[in-house]
Amino acid sequence: MAFTLYAATIPSCLQILGSMSRLLGKAEVYCTEKGWAPDALIEARLADDMLPFGYQVKSTAVHSIGAIEGVRRGNFSPDTSPPPSTFDGLRARVAEAIASLEAIDPDEVESFIGADLRFTFGDNHMYFLAEDFLLSFSQPNFYFHATTAYDILRMKGMEIGKRDFNGRVRRKPS
Repeated sequence: MAFTLYAATIPSCLQILGSMSRLLGKAEVYCTEKGWAPDALIEARLADDMLPFGYQVKSTAVHSIGAIEGVRRGNFSPDTSPPPSTFDGLRARVAEAIASLEAIDPDEVESFIGADLRFTFGDNHMYFLAEDFLLSFSQPNFYFHATTAYDILRMKGMEIGKRDFNGRVRRKPS
């Protein structure tokens, strides 16, 4: 069986989005245990010039299902809307991304190969083949934002580890 664009993208996005969903639950419990308002984590940043936890979580949806939707349209523009401001809102954004990715037909993803994609940010444009956009732009951004969200939780003292980030890995059936 040949390795496919679908196999290189969608299952890993689902894996990490599942982890994000579970981390959001743990983060909410952590806030309750610490007596913190949810903003203590949702607005937390690794550095002053970086965007907050809520934005990082939102961006995992943007660079997974948002990237697929951009390829479908032939144009991707970053979502500059504010991220959800509650744990429920963040969980809903992740759940919507998961449901949308689970509904994708693998053959559709294969049909993207060779298609043109225009990346638009303000007046700036970059041009990609769909597969190059997904693998060299959105996928690295997806992992960057997922890792940054995880790192913010660690920085705030949550006792989580690599298994919490990796989530449910796909293993060979026994």
